[in-house]
Amino acid sequence: MSGHSKWATIKHAKGAADAKRGQLFTKLSREIIFAAKQGGPSPEGNARLRLAIQKAKDSRMPSDNIERAIKKGSGELEGTTVIEMILEGYGPGGVAVLVNGMSDNRNRTVSDVRHMFSKGGGSLAESGAVSWIFEAKGVIGVETAGLDTDELSLKAIDMGAEDVNTDEGYMEIYTAMPDMEKIRQQLETQGVTIDSAEINMVPKNTVKLDEETAMQVLKLLDKLEELDDVQTVSSNADFDPEVVEKYHSQA
Repeated sequence: MSGHSKWATIKHAKGAADAKRGQLFTKLSREIIFAAKQGGPSPEGNARLRLAIQKAKDSRMPSDNIERAIKKGSGELEGTTVIEMILEGYGPGGVAVLVNGMSDNRNRTVSDVRHMFSKGGGSLAESGAVSWIFEAKGVIGVETAGLDTDELSLKAIDMGAEDVNTDEGYMEIYTAMPDMEKIRQQLETQGVTIDSAEINMVPKNTVKLDEETAMQVLKLLDKLEELDDVQTVSSNADFDPEVVEKYHSQA
């Protein structure tokens, strides 16, 4: 899971300095709208909506925006029809890339994603080409400054976590999807501040890359995530921390 961990840490660091707050809120709103439409407006009976709301709160999205998105999803307010799609492709070096999109126009989204793959030295693939490499996992992010990471890792495993990955100043705790909320709550009960908690597509295996290829893949993932209709991007690239640092310094 190390490749995923390093990319997720990049996203975390990037998000902390990201000025595109409006775009982030738009993406969070789409997830809430879709979840409410699929499973109803009550978070108590709709796990996906509950998770989407929590993610929005973690990102400091105003309560009014959250309520408005729920009402749009439930039909109480008029809103655009949002569809969910999974697009698959290959990046430089044959890296597998999975793109989760939400859009009111599938053709536009597919065209934008295909263009970005082509521009970034990759290619869009057919459905099923790379999705088998990934599995859905709960990923809980914790900033570890001032914490005993060994002790926290043991606590998380005792609570039922499947794996723990620690990078400098940040820890990701991997769980089975049904266990994520329970483990998050237990950690918070013990005074651990949760930075993020979400369902991510985690690769079952990763691919080592040379520096040049890794830089190309990092740029492609970055550009895909910047697309308005793209919610999340996952890859099975295993990035060397020094390459990640160099990428950031040049970004």
